[in-house]
Amino acid sequence: MAAIDKDILRLALPALGALIAEPIFLLSDTAMVGHLGADALGSLAIASTILQTVLGLMIFLAYATTPRVAKRMGAGDRSGAITAGFDGIWLALCTSVILLAIGLPLLGRAIAAFDPTPGITGGAQAYLAISWWGLPFMLVVIAATGLLRGLQDTRTPLIVAAAGCIANIGLNAFFIYGLDMGVAGSALGTVIAQAGMCSIYVLIAIRAAKRFDASLRPHWAGVLTSAKTSGWLLLRNASLRASLIILVFLATALGTTELAAIQVAQSIFFALALALDSLAIAGQAMIGLQLGRKDAEAVAAINRRLCLWALMFGVLVGAVLLAGTGFIPRAFSSDPEVVETLRTLLPVLALSMPIAGYVFVLDGVLMGAEDARYLALAQLVAVAGYALLLIPVTTQWPGALGLWASFCVGFIGLRGLTLGWRVRNRNWIHRAVEKGIS
Repeated sequence: MAAIDKDILRLALPALGALIAEPIFLLSDTAMVGHLGADALGSLAIASTILQTVLGLMIFLAYATTPRVAKRMGAGDRSGAITAGFDGIWLALCTSVILLAIGLPLLGRAIAAFDPTPGITGGAQAYLAISWWGLPFMLVVIAATGLLRGLQDTRTPLIVAAAGCIANIGLNAFFIYGLDMGVAGSALGTVIAQAGMCSIYVLIAIRAAKRFDASLRPHWAGVLTSAKTSGWLLLRNASLRASLIILVFLATALGTTELAAIQVAQSIFFALALALDSLAIAGQAMIGLQLGRKDAEAVAAINRRLCLWALMFGVLVGAVLLAGTGFIPRAFSSDPEVVETLRTLLPVLALSMPIAGYVFVLDGVLMGAEDARYLALAQLVAVAGYALLLIPVTTQWPGALGLWASFCVGFIGLRGLTLGWRVRNRNWIHRAVEKGIS
């Protein structure tokens, strides 16, 4: 167990740093924009929900790439591993072209679907109009990160993410306050930071390909295989984002104060959930590697240790959040009503963290086993249960607190039940070993 714990720490600690750095992009946006007023924060809530929905759907570019690369590493085929990573990068570029062509004409309609007030609509449109052009950079960063994780390297993504985070904060401060661009300045700063990160990743990937004689050209059969594998993960991600859209849509109907408070709570949730997801990243890489070696015992042992770590980590993160309930809200808003509402939401979030840790780790474990079909179906079941739960909650317990509790406890809890059922025995391991390298 000591060797497994060492490998978990070796992969998870740098991944933790990288995963914390990335949501700081959104948290810094929220903090800076929040001091511009409730309307500006509401604009960011709707615009970032749309953008993060797309990015959340596209995260399959990393999740599908990591196990394909890791399995080849386990089998001793380093050149094939890098080629599989480039399949993911080419898929990211093709996907971004489609999103630009289809998405740009529909941005206004997407914002209008939330039925925001006029004061919120303008800022949301300004943010999205700029951010959408940054999608190619963002998607390549996601895919290249999956390549490096599969190569058992989480340190490089940490360095790149930290540099991008620092640049993003400085650029946002300059554009939002220095040039008085408001919400639009937040979007521009983030796009520039992402472009810089993309350039670094592409350079690293090209150097690795030349070193191990891997082709830089698109291997269309591999790209197609990656796309097929990603289909179930796309459905899984779409279901997850649907739950978040429902949350923001219902919060918008409650009013600007409730929407702003839930936006901040949601931003904190993503920061903490991604921190917990560092264990899932380690799980994807480690389990993919051991499946490439066809070592079922090692896979089972890694799963047990990761689940234990996840529960302990969730308790720790939840305790820290609970202790900060009194002062955290003021870091994100100057509006007294938003601050007071947020103080009622944070304890619920804190209590849900151990469940979230367990859920995120099992996500990573099953992704490492390329069990994408079950992940998608389990997510659909959780979303359906969440939607049914909202019917009595919104009628009998209306308000931001009931809405937020339904998400944190109801939706996350249902995910824990469905994923826990999958790993109750070793059948999932045997199926993954028999599947081999795709």
